[in-house]
Amino acid sequence: MGTVGYMEGTDPLILTRLNLEGIGTLPLGNGFDGHGKYVGHLTRQDDVSLVITYLHKVLPTVDMTINARDFLIACRTHKIPVLVIAPEEYHQRAREMLGDIAEHVTMVSPNSVYDTAMKILERS
Repeated sequence: MGTVGYMEGTDPLILTRLNLEGIGTLPLGNGFDGHGKYVGHLTRQDDVSLVITYLHKVLPTVDMTINARDFLIACRTHKIPVLVIAPEEYHQRAREMLGDIAEHVTMVSPNSVYDTAMKILERS
């Protein structure tokens, strides 16, 4: 099943449940938070099967010249599924904010992260 890469803020109980299922976890960062390996530098050798992140972790500030696609380019290149966490009532707005990369991520509400992650991992 590989490893689940996760951005800061991901529920630690979800990460613990994944570990208990025998799935490794790898902290990832957006290049600004100093949390873990920069998500944009993921390679096949990292053996990441899924990335979990909150929306705000892949959205640049207004003054930045980068966009969400830039943060998630390695996921797109290596066909790593991405779960983007946002309240369900804001999924459409979140997709708009993500721009063209939105078609390559799965929006998930906070209470569905574990179940959705497991479905994706079981398919990989």
